[in-house]
Amino acid sequence: MAPESDDDDTQARIIGARESLVEPSPPNTIQTAERLSLYRYVTAESTGEYLQLMRLFTETLLTDLSAAEAHEALLRTVPGIALSVDDIEHRCRQLVTWGNLVPSVRDARVATVSEWLRSRSRYQASKLGGRVHRQVDDVLRASDGAREIARELLGGTVQTLERILAHLDSKPVDGDALASDVTTVFNNQRLFAESATDFYAFVQGRISRDDLGGTEYAAFKTLLLTYVDLISADVVRHAPAVAALLERIEERIDVVLTILDALPGLPSDEQTERSPGRTRADWEELTAWYTGRRGRSGPTQLRSAADQALGQLIANAKRMLAAAGTGVSRRADLLRLAVWFDEADTVTAHRIFDAAFGAYPARHLGGRPDEESARASATTSWWDSDPVDVPLSLRERGDRTARGRTSRVPDPGLDREWLLAEAQAEADNKRAAAAELAAAGSLNGAHLSPAARELLLDRLAELIAVDQVLTGPATSTATDVDLIITATPVAGTKTVVHCSDGDLTVHDLEVRADPAGTGACTVTYRPDRVGHQVSTETTA
Repeated sequence: MAPESDDDDTQARIIGARESLVEPSPPNTIQTAERLSLYRYVTAESTGEYLQLMRLFTETLLTDLSAAEAHEALLRTVPGIALSVDDIEHRCRQLVTWGNLVPSVRDARVATVSEWLRSRSRYQASKLGGRVHRQVDDVLRASDGAREIARELLGGTVQTLERILAHLDSKPVDGDALASDVTTVFNNQRLFAESATDFYAFVQGRISRDDLGGTEYAAFKTLLLTYVDLISADVVRHAPAVAALLERIEERIDVVLTILDALPGLPSDEQTERSPGRTRADWEELTAWYTGRRGRSGPTQLRSAADQALGQLIANAKRMLAAAGTGVSRRADLLRLAVWFDEADTVTAHRIFDAAFGAYPARHLGGRPDEESARASATTSWWDSDPVDVPLSLRERGDRTARGRTSRVPDPGLDREWLLAEAQAEADNKRAAAAELAAAGSLNGAHLSPAARELLLDRLAELIAVDQVLTGPATSTATDVDLIITATPVAGTKTVVHCSDGDLTVHDLEVRADPAGTGACTVTYRPDRVGHQVSTETTA
């Protein structure tokens, strides 16, 4: 029988898979739509009335009201409310449709049939409906300012984790005390993470404003430089201790979960919403938040957020210092000008605009000549004065608005490569000319190229740059091309260099070129008793 049973199970699974392929029905789609409908009363047409009703049903534990009782309670809390009993009954039924309220099954004690008819429909908040309204009330009561981070919870978490380890070491283990400390750890972590997220969300929203300046910027700067540094210091001090304690508890997590499961409570199934810390996944997620096993850790994210906020603060300071070259933001001045415009009549508004932006008659066109001498006087006729070039946009459209696309920023890459190639070619030509000179040795009667001759003239010009009269042998060394030129004064001699475009003659000098060793580019003079006047001439 076992094989037949296995075959039947396999066939049933195949049939179920085929049905799911033919008619897909995601299990969470309907449930997600139903839960999202819990928020519909917040954006409905009569939002204020729905909020008053939900606040009435959630202000105390298990509030059970009929439409008539809700009407009386609303009259006490909101005097003058324009809602009848029938209107409240209609609103309650709509909230039941959305899932925020559920009908009550409690039997009312009434004296007459009419009272029983009015009170037979009673309502109370559903589980998720009450939770949604508490969230809505939290959002409505929250301020737009910064939320204080519960930084003191980090040190408390260290102490609570140490107590959990102490509970595990004690015999017997106090299960209720252990469960209390576990719940405290996870509740503290949730409150700390939510407050930190809200604080840095406020910081990023405020610091990204381009109009932040003045006293508002000064107050925000103080907040960042003091409070953010305090938070970072607490995280650096306590986070490593929390991570180390969590890793120690992780080694004994099976014992912890066994003790917590043995305590009286609801039966564990998929529909039961258990307290935090009762599953292995809760502890793994908490440990990963501090150790970073699943990516970047929570403390690392807090430090990164602080660094980003401080960097943006510095960027805003640079923007304020560079704004219009004044060193301050013009936001306050523009707001004051806007107030003047709002309070002024038409004539005064035109005068304020002219004074603020310098838009006086014809001055804002700027079409006159720039030269002072070309400016026509008041008595010059238009027929005799010089014409003025008026821009095409102003002449045809009456404005100076730029048309078309903005021109692309030129890419200097090709120019840079061309300049590098040109410099490399020039260096290669210079090295080739130096090699030609060094190969010639004694230059009297040598045949050189024009490039080698120009390099020789540059070296000779360096020799006689200090003094035109040489008193002894002098050398000029160029290490970049491995060349040394030696010029020895000898009266009555000539050094003639032949080139394709003419001959170079150097009088009273014997010139020689040799390869140079290492060293800086130098000019050396060896004094002699007799001075010689150096002169050169070039003949075609």
